[in-house]
Amino acid sequence: MTNRSLIISLLAISVSAFAPAKTSLPYKFSRLEAKKIHDHEEQISVGKIFVAAVLSFAIFMGPPPAFADGQTKVFKLPPIDMTDKNRCQFSGSKMGQANAQRDKLYDLRQCNLSGQDASGLDLSGVIMDKTDVSNVKFIESQFSKGYLRNSNFDGADFTNGIIDRANFAGSSLRGAIFQNAVLTGTSFEGADVENADFTDAYLGDFDIRNLCQNPTLKGENSKTGIDTKLSVGCGYRR
Repeated sequence: MTNRSLIISLLAISVSAFAPAKTSLPYKFSRLEAKKIHDHEEQISVGKIFVAAVLSFAIFMGPPPAFADGQTKVFKLPPIDMTDKNRCQFSGSKMGQANAQRDKLYDLRQCNLSGQDASGLDLSGVIMDKTDVSNVKFIESQFSKGYLRNSNFDGADFTNGIIDRANFAGSSLRGAIFQNAVLTGTSFEGADVENADFTDAYLGDFDIRNLCQNPTLKGENSKTGIDTKLSVGCGYRR
């Protein structure tokens, strides 16, 4: 059913619901008094119908939900809070990865966290830009709706991780390992994935097509010995 049909149906229900009921007057009124009462009831009913129409229009014709996933092209980010001395550290979300919400903005932009161990942490909703997380262990970590752009992920290990609806645009992922990771809705457009290993990673058909078009999808992972393009399932072209 289209939005237009839904609106018409809802308006029909609204009209019937708010239609003026016949008033049973316990007393005898003059014709003039009865007419005034009738007119007043009609005004109330019309007002209710108008409110119902406005609500219906707002529900079905309002703007769509925010498109906060890996395919989003443009983001508006707030300034970095350089006064927060504890900003550059890994911490798991207490609110869960379902909607990537936190008590405050999880901002790791311009942080150097190279070589650390963030295994098993829920990092959903994290913002990374010009962040150095090379050779970090993200084993079984969660990155739902992560903003992971223009950062250094070289040699990072995402084995068994959940990296869905994330965006790696402009990032370097050379030699990264994504074995058995969930990568649904995640964008690698403009990212360097040379020598990465995607063995048994879960990618949708659309995600695979986009990743296979990445010109840096080549080489062999130095740790696992796996051919990068074959690990995605693109086939190998010499």
